[in-house]
Amino acid sequence: MNSDEIEITLNGAPTQVPVGTNVAELVTRILPNARAYAVEVNRSVLSRREHAERTVKHGDVIEVVTLVGGG
Repeated sequence: MNSDEIEITLNGAPTQVPVGTNVAELVTRILPNARAYAVEVNRSVLSRREHAERTVKHGDVIEVVTLVGGG
């Protein structure tokens, strides 16, 4: 990890991201075409409008889940 990156836990795995990354950018990075998903940061669910406002911090635990339909 260099000084331009921080470490978070993303879906259970240690992950490095650039300093200043927000949740919206993180989601776009891992799910570029997803439309239906939910994000939890440190056990709190974020609303969609919070994604661009919430900057990822060192040590954050983030879960991103997609919604899958079917039958």
